[in-house]
Amino acid sequence: MLPWRRLLRPLAVLTLTAAALVAPTGAAQAASAPSSGWNNWSCKPSAAHPRPVVLVHGTFGNSVDNWLGLAPYLVHRGYCVYSLDYGQLPGVPFFNGLGPIDKSAAQLDVFVDKVLASTGSAKTDIIGHSQGGMMPRHYLKFLGGAAKVNALVGLAPDNHGTDLLGFTRLLPYFPGAEDLVSTATPGLADQIAGSAFLQRLNAGGDTVPGVKYTVIATRYDEVVTPYRSGFLDGANVKNVVLQDLCAVDLSEHVAIGLTDRIAWHEAVNALDPAHAERTTCASVFD
Repeated sequence: MLPWRRLLRPLAVLTLTAAALVAPTGAAQAASAPSSGWNNWSCKPSAAHPRPVVLVHGTFGNSVDNWLGLAPYLVHRGYCVYSLDYGQLPGVPFFNGLGPIDKSAAQLDVFVDKVLASTGSAKTDIIGHSQGGMMPRHYLKFLGGAAKVNALVGLAPDNHGTDLLGFTRLLPYFPGAEDLVSTATPGLADQIAGSAFLQRLNAGGDTVPGVKYTVIATRYDEVVTPYRSGFLDGANVKNVVLQDLCAVDLSEHVAIGLTDRIAWHEAVNALDPAHAERTTCASVFD
């Protein structure tokens, strides 16, 4: 991403937040994913792919738009795939993931139970983008999710928060700004490095026993900064930098979730390590 676009990213975040505050009253949900593709509640996992995959969108995302590329990619490979909306604010359509993250994790808890009941599976796998790669860790750690999840794959997750290229360090210099963000969009405030939410999430270790973790980060991330703040420490953890798999991959924070087939190939390897194939630049053609 060009430097001037990096500088405009914090402004874009504030603009989207402001848009959320003035959105018209009346809940509006993203259109349901096509039942013939993902969110197909008649899907039964195969012997080759015995666990359903739950996709967890990022901040300002939703259950459809975030997954128009990855969901069909997984369905084509034989997975039962499901996505949810979470973190909605009253009167704010389409832009989700803005509510308190602990409440969002509770929504994930309910959704996973629904998926497991529908598929008859004992466990699921989770792939999340941005906040969607970090929020499930609250579910795993505090809501009993570890007993129901085999693997968590994060695409550019903000596991230890973000400083948004240093922008968040400026908030104290603008009277009322921190309170505004915390009150109006608590899901954003929870993701700021050093927040009370993140301190509790990461206290005592990043992982819980029994779950396999994969983090796929990009050096060009302009939202999760520094990009290595997404990495996890602990048992059963694999941290991957996208450009170590393909040096010419220029995907930044949004593209790694929406369009990057190299990242998706590596995510599938994490779901099925017994049949993993080396991820390279050529994986874009798989």
